[in-house]
Amino acid sequence: MVDHLNVSYLYKKRGVYYFSKRVPCDVRSYYKSDRIVICIRTKSNVSAIRSSKSLYQKLDDYWTSIRLTKMQVPAEHMLVSKPLINSNSNAPLLSEALSTYLRLKGEGKDKIFVRAANRNIKYVIEVLGNLPIDEYSSKDASKFRDYLLDRGLLISSVKRIFSSIRSIINLSISEEGINCLNAFSKTYMPESNNVETRKPIPIEDIKSIQSLCREYDDDLRWLIALLSDTGMRLGECVGLLKSDIILNSEIPHIRLIHHPWRRLKTKGSERCIPLVGASLWACKRILNYNNDSRYAFPRYISPKECNTNSASATLNKWLKEKLINDYVIHGFRHSFRDRLRAKECPSEIIDQLGGWSLRSVGEGYGRGYDLDVLHKWISKI
Repeated sequence: MVDHLNVSYLYKKRGVYYFSKRVPCDVRSYYKSDRIVICIRTKSNVSAIRSSKSLYQKLDDYWTSIRLTKMQVPAEHMLVSKPLINSNSNAPLLSEALSTYLRLKGEGKDKIFVRAANRNIKYVIEVLGNLPIDEYSSKDASKFRDYLLDRGLLISSVKRIFSSIRSIINLSISEEGINCLNAFSKTYMPESNNVETRKPIPIEDIKSIQSLCREYDDDLRWLIALLSDTGMRLGECVGLLKSDIILNSEIPHIRLIHHPWRRLKTKGSERCIPLVGASLWACKRILNYNNDSRYAFPRYISPKECNTNSASATLNKWLKEKLINDYVIHGFRHSFRDRLRAKECPSEIIDQLGGWSLRSVGEGYGRGYDLDVLHKWISKI
């Protein structure tokens, strides 16, 4: 016979107390039955009540834990992707150092400069976190180097990324007057034997390409011909205005200057280059071509940018179709230096013609060689 009591969840059977509780619907899937029945193993009413309360509390706690695991995280929209780092440093965060760098050095630079700086710092933050700049260690820098190499980047690309990061941090150290070392300044870079050097194009191939340019006689071939006998960088050439080409002069030449859509690589890149051979022919064709654009190569220019990458891809594809060996458009610049060397041209004149960085303080004195001297040497090639 079962004796039902007034105390919740308890009943008495043959003088022994039992605990009985229905399983709530929201946790029913965790149980084999919809009711829990447990023998308390006591005939004492006081002990049964005390045990009943304890059992109920434990069950309720367990069911609450189940409900919490199934519940959406409270205030989930306020969570950050990475935990914030407690720091006592007064140095700017790496992201703040980037902002300072772009504010001070980004003026007048093209979007490639800004994009590269943002991308390089983004890499660091993804791997090491956005720390105050004095809290990165040399071990962190080594870890970041290994991350880049594991991604398959060439060592030359890794060095370029580290150079950018060093500059960004160094500027903040200087601006903020921080007494710390730049953790990215002395990271060891392994040597690589897999780096492909850009090969100079042999003179016989240059002559063949120049001849083809005259046959095709369009703006892409004018661009190649202009590069072949001036040693200009592709970006310098693509970004020219027609007004930069001076033909009504005793010595026809290009006046290479900075433009908003195309910055020059170094201070020495601003220069005058005499026009001879294929480059003179190309410039005449550019100026004789009747269009309304003020740009020499309008297909690659807008008021805000110079699309050098697109030009490089198109011209390299054409070169590979016409030459047996795998040369690229930058090979003309390498060849330009070799051709001047072969004529025993002084290094200072070569550097001035090509806009290469000066090798000594003395080379920076004075205003450089006059146009007639440059013309004498470039005519020999």
